[in-house]
Amino acid sequence: MRIVSLVPHATELLYALGLGEQVVGVTHECDYPAETADVPRITRDVLPPGLSAAEIDAAVRELTAKGEAIYVLDEEKLAELEPDLIVTQELCPVCAVSYDEVRDAAKKLDPCPAVIALDPKTFGETMGDIRTLAQATSCSEAALDLVARQRARVDRVRKAITGARRRPTIAIEWFDPVFVAGHWTPQIIDLAGGSDLLGFAGEHSEQLPWEALVAAKPEVVVCIPCGYDGPRALAEAEQHTAELRALGAKEVVALDAAAYFSRPGPRLVDGLETLAHALHPDRVTEAPGRVHRVML
Repeated sequence: MRIVSLVPHATELLYALGLGEQVVGVTHECDYPAETADVPRITRDVLPPGLSAAEIDAAVRELTAKGEAIYVLDEEKLAELEPDLIVTQELCPVCAVSYDEVRDAAKKLDPCPAVIALDPKTFGETMGDIRTLAQATSCSEAALDLVARQRARVDRVRKAITGARRRPTIAIEWFDPVFVAGHWTPQIIDLAGGSDLLGFAGEHSEQLPWEALVAAKPEVVVCIPCGYDGPRALAEAEQHTAELRALGAKEVVALDAAAYFSRPGPRLVDGLETLAHALHPDRVTEAPGRVHRVML
């Protein structure tokens, strides 16, 4: 089977299922695992590099208001790759080429490839995507093994934090303007031994004024600006030290959002383990990712 992945978390899932050799095309943002570096890119970003958080937000709002795409799909390259299966998403217009564009492009190909969309809104649904891909690619045994390993890691975290006091937490998914994380992140916070004060599991991330964050009185603030790695998340947080200081939290941490929180793929469990370490380092003593402490 020849597979094109048009969303990074689908790419990560395909490789985790042992299907990497069948992946013939990926997006310009697919950077994990390392083997993806040799796979043809068939999308590009229309936003110029170097924009600030506020400039990115403004540009995205302007483009979406006009009904224009944020990413461009190379349909000629797609046709050359002759895919049997295209994996995409409908959940977030900022995260990938639109589903309608992908579907229309697929219809132009002969034969027309199958198109499936992975659109998880909760942590459980991200696990369900493993089964969805398995059904489309006939790799049920690998899927069962991956699900079992993921569940075992989640269970280890649950066991480690049993009896621990839950720490009141806010997760900031964007700084300018401020968004608090929704979708699967509130569940990850809960599994990690926190209590999300503002996010709602399964719901969209929500833009809020800083005053709402102050009123929530968090003990811990987790800075995970969407799509940014740990050092960039730390840098973004440090640009807002006055606002963060006003929250009165005991701890402010920045984590690698791009790897562990923004993409609803198999590395969400890495994010869970890293966050559990940040919240309860005495109980979860090691983590896959680095915890950056923000000095206020």
